[in-house]
Amino acid sequence: MTEKFIPYEKMSKKQRRELDAKARNLWGADPRTRVVPNGKAYKRKPKHKAELEY
Repeated sequence: MTEKFIPYEKMSKKQRRELDAKARNLWGADPRTRVVPNGKAYKRKPKHKAELEY
């Protein structure tokens, strides 16, 4: 049997939290833990792969 529609305002706090958590989980990774690459750091990877092949 399908669940009855309950308006957001009338939902319990626990149900609202569960619903909000589902809506917030759009990204696969947590955006707070992503690291911005340091622009001044030495980059060991070659910029152009084609230049390495002789």
